[in-house]
Amino acid sequence: MAGDTRDRMIDATVEALRRRGVAGMSFTEVLRDSGAARGAIYHHFPGGKGQLVAEAASRNGRDVRANLAALPADDPLALVESFLALIRPVVECSATGSGCAVAAVTIASGEPAENASLREVAATAFASWTDALAARLRVSGLAPDAATDLATTLLALLEGAQVLCRAEGSVAPFDRMTRTALDLTRTRYAAR
Repeated sequence: MAGDTRDRMIDATVEALRRRGVAGMSFTEVLRDSGAARGAIYHHFPGGKGQLVAEAASRNGRDVRANLAALPADDPLALVESFLALIRPVVECSATGSGCAVAAVTIASGEPAENASLREVAATAFASWTDALAARLRVSGLAPDAATDLATTLLALLEGAQVLCRAEGSVAPFDRMTRTALDLTRTRYAAR
């Protein structure tokens, strides 16, 4: 059961990071949403908020990486279409005020050492996403450099779309980006 409490606290932290970022999330919110007792905070996370946030962002990063690694790789266009379908619900949530838990830790405010540690967590997660997506693109037939370039572009699309959709309160920026990403893939990478 102790693992369940810890897992629920991490899950609640991921959601809090998506909604309010590091500065806006609170232990009170995490405890309420996880159903954990107040004493659970320092029992499970003796490093306090910094440890809890780092572990939540790391877990979220691993979960996203697993989803990317499972994308079908029949051909580059099919893979990009699958990627866009996978991320659409995430971006739709952004239009109503949510965001990326991993990106949230890159803009954390606090002590410089803690910020550097959190940025390292984010950098590791983003690199793993790029690697997983590039690996699938290589399986679909792209050369290694082209696969890494397209993977980086798609992830930048994901993160940028979340920001633009949140600002506009609409999924329209994502729809425009989707059309361009598909056109780019068709003209540059399809039928290789």
